[in-house]
Amino acid sequence: MASTSSAPTPKKYDVFLSFRGEDTRHSFTDYLYKALNQAGIRTFRDDDEIREGQELKPEIEISITDSKASIIIFSENYANSSWCLDELCSILQQRKTSRHYVFPVFYKVDPSDVRYQRGSFAIAAKEGSKWAEDNVKRWKTALTEVADLKGKVVSGSETAFIEDFVHKIYCTRFETP
Repeated sequence: MASTSSAPTPKKYDVFLSFRGEDTRHSFTDYLYKALNQAGIRTFRDDDEIREGQELKPEIEISITDSKASIIIFSENYANSSWCLDELCSILQQRKTSRHYVFPVFYKVDPSDVRYQRGSFAIAAKEGSKWAEDNVKRWKTALTEVADLKGKVVSGSETAFIEDFVHKIYCTRFETP
């Protein structure tokens, strides 16, 4: 008799990168993306994987679902973007439903500012915009949740940090969290 157990569906990507483009796209995130790929870690980054003419939001949602893990790079302007905050919520939802690893990286920000929404992470509702009270409440919950995960603070040499971080990702290969 044939077995009815189903094997997990293979994922297209090992890692989904979430970041605020204006802060790190052409610096830290670019270097990290290159190092991950050189290590053989299949990595989704929006400007490389989404073709012109494709809708961004559905492609990003699909890519989060089709990744084993996400690296969230918190930078100064991350929480100023409703796009980034929605992405964060999607990543955390994926974590709850399918053993999706989440690796927070704090780039020139204090993790406690993320956890307690201080400084540039102090978000508030804005009348007549996507920054409605319901969204802001959901985003604040997500920021607190992700900041409570063990993350890495970028300090010292960024090159050394990236080498060490990529080695850790490579060696982990996303065992059961």
